[in-house]
Amino acid sequence: MKKVAIYGRYLHDDALDICKELITLLKSKNCEALVESNFHVLLKQNNVAQDLQSFDVLDTSYDILISIGGDGTVLRAVAHIGKVGIPVIGINTGRLGFLATLPKNQLLEAVEALHKGAYTLSKRKLITLMSSQEESHPAPHNFALNEITVSRMNTTSMIQIETKLNNELLTVYWADGLIISTPTGSTGYSLSCGGPVISPDTEAFVITPIAPHNLNARPLVIPDHTEIIIKVSGREQAFLASLDNRSASFPNETVLTLKKADFTIDLIELKGQSFIKTIREKLLWGEDKRNKTIN
Repeated sequence: MKKVAIYGRYLHDDALDICKELITLLKSKNCEALVESNFHVLLKQNNVAQDLQSFDVLDTSYDILISIGGDGTVLRAVAHIGKVGIPVIGINTGRLGFLATLPKNQLLEAVEALHKGAYTLSKRKLITLMSSQEESHPAPHNFALNEITVSRMNTTSMIQIETKLNNELLTVYWADGLIISTPTGSTGYSLSCGGPVISPDTEAFVITPIAPHNLNARPLVIPDHTEIIIKVSGREQAFLASLDNRSASFPNETVLTLKKADFTIDLIELKGQSFIKTIREKLLWGEDKRNKTIN
C-alpha cells in the first residue's frame, strides 16, 4: 500500500479525530495520502490535512480508497471509483454499517493489515441503467452497487410499471415504485419492503415492489444475466429513477433497460470480517436468549 485515496462527505461527531488518526497512521507507513477535493476543503477548514494533496478523479495509480462515514458515503465513493478497480474499505462513523464495516476503534489494526496486504477482496456485482431518453435525460453515473429504484414523483397517486424480463412481459405493477436490487443491496431498501437477504456472491437480482396495490405482487429473485425493461406511466408527467443515492427524473413512457454491469467493485474484508458475521451483528440474527451459549 503506497498510495491511498481518502473520501468523505461530512465531518460530524468524532469523524475529525478519526481523520487525524488515519492520516497520522498512513504517514507512519510512508503512504502517500490524497483527499477528495470537497472533503479536503472541509478538513482544511478544521486545520487537518493541510500538507496533503487533493484529487478530483481517481486512476489506477491508487492502491486503496478509504471511505470515512456510513454506507451512503461508501456508495458515493463507489461512484467515484467506477471501472477504475480500486479496492475500497469504509470506516464506519454512521449508524448501521453494512458496507462501512470497519469499526472506528480498530483503525490501528486495520491500517497495519492494509499495509501488509492482509485482507481479501469481496467482488460485488453492479447493475446499470440505460434510458430511451439518454441524450436529453442521461442517468447519473449509470451504475448502482445497491439498487436502482423507480418511484412516483410529486404525487400521491400510484404509478404503473410495465416490467419485462428478456423482452417477455412479467407484469404491470401498480405501486409507489419498484426496486431492482443487487445481492449487496438486498439488505437495504429492498429488505425494508419485504425482499429477501441474498449472499453477495449469489448471481441474482431481486425485483421488489414498493407498496404494491396488486395483492399477489411479491419480491422476485431472477438470474443476474436477465435484461430488465421497465416503462413507467402515471398521472404526473415524470417519474423518479434513483441509482443508489443519486437521482434523476424521466418523462413518462421512458423505457429503462437494466443489466448487470461488465465490471465489479472490490470491497476489502479484513480478517474476522464476513457477510455472515455482518448480518448476524447488524440484523441481530441469533438474538435469542436460548442462543447465549452459541459462539
